[in-house]
Amino acid sequence: MGVFPDITFKLGDYVETFINFLDRSLESFFDFIYLFSSEIISGIEGFLLWLPWWLFILIIVLLGWYFKSIFAGVLYGIFIFLIGTFGLWEDLMTTIAIVMTAVIISLALGIPLGVWMAFSKGFSTVMRPILDAMQTMPSFVYLIPAIFFFGLGNISAIFATLIYAIPPVIRLTELAIRGVDQEVIESAESFGSSNMQMLFKIQLPQALPTIMAGVNQTTMMALAMVVIASMVGAQGLGEQVLVSINQIDIALGFEAGISIVFLAIIIDRVTNGLADKFQKHRRVS
Repeated sequence: MGVFPDITFKLGDYVETFINFLDRSLESFFDFIYLFSSEIISGIEGFLLWLPWWLFILIIVLLGWYFKSIFAGVLYGIFIFLIGTFGLWEDLMTTIAIVMTAVIISLALGIPLGVWMAFSKGFSTVMRPILDAMQTMPSFVYLIPAIFFFGLGNISAIFATLIYAIPPVIRLTELAIRGVDQEVIESAESFGSSNMQMLFKIQLPQALPTIMAGVNQTTMMALAMVVIASMVGAQGLGEQVLVSINQIDIALGFEAGISIVFLAIIIDRVTNGLADKFQKHRRVS
């Protein structure tokens, strides 16, 4: 009685068939994504490596000063300097390039999808379980289709990171648009505003602080994937963590790990500071 009946349903086989179908049917599309992502990541990484180290640190100090305080700016500069002293400067630049590329693509796709969900209940109903699955599915699973479509390397890492990191900005964009004061919308409608004018001049400016919170969450989740993404050939700090695990190198593991922590602190504080600036500007206006 305690034995499960001999009933099988190979859902994974259907998913595999669907993935194979996508690979055959959309091969040129995936090639375009590969080339487009490669150009972005190469451009960002090349620019960051071209910058003098002291200038990059100065930019970090100024960002911390502007968005937080002079103490925060100096502290962030020290963090970046320490990463350089660990011999991980190029790995840091590669990690920043991967994260920035994933975040740029996430925002370019996520914000319009969030706006669409805010205006279409049907689309929102379809998207919500998909977003739930994207957020709750173990992140290692994303590596399988990433390898299948793009092979090993940074582009696979960006693809896997994109799936993991895009839901917050979609959800918070929808929430922000839906949360705009109805009285403001009705006032704009009474003056004859079109839907596009309403969106770009009323709803998006009002929703911007919440959207920026989504940008912060998406960026942090993209950074959280750097170690997992190294398993599909992504370079940078995550790769050094993986190397330290394979070699049981405590020193390298600590240095690479604390470097990711430093980078996470800086990104979190700066993006939060940016959201606070938008919030203050909204209150003043």
